[in-house]
Amino acid sequence: MKRLIAVLFASSVALTAMGPARAAEVGRDCMPIGGVAIPNFFPEGDRKPIVISASVAGSVQNAAGKILAQRETPTGLEMDMEHYFGREDGGAIHTKDLGILTSVPGKPGRYMLEITYDIQQADSRGTLKGYGGVFNSYGLVDLRDPNNMVGLVRYGGEICK
Repeated sequence: MKRLIAVLFASSVALTAMGPARAAEVGRDCMPIGGVAIPNFFPEGDRKPIVISASVAGSVQNAAGKILAQRETPTGLEMDMEHYFGREDGGAIHTKDLGILTSVPGKPGRYMLEITYDIQQADSRGTLKGYGGVFNSYGLVDLRDPNNMVGLVRYGGEICK
């Protein structure tokens, strides 16, 4: 009996320490995602989005996207983006993203890249229907030649429904 009381007390302390928001997440269906992507960028003309197409390995197998807006910053560029990711099992997600590009010193047109992907939960489909959350990628892009803009990124995070 003392052992049961000790277990119940320890459980209640643990749930209290997690707080109400964390305790609510216990019942969520979450999964880690991660892998690498090799993007190519295709300019569509002046004042039009730049289209992104990528080979992807890991939790998703394909990706496409657009650079919707681009701003110069003191350290490089900031981009409003969106992506569509798909899996071999038919799952798909749509994200609205912020890309931060930091200039590589001494390498004009080359940037270190960090993207935060915000899943548009209402647009998720198939085996990923209902999943939401945020994940990130980090990498390098070479934007020197408009006819050969390329990159390499690693993505990762956890998504939940």
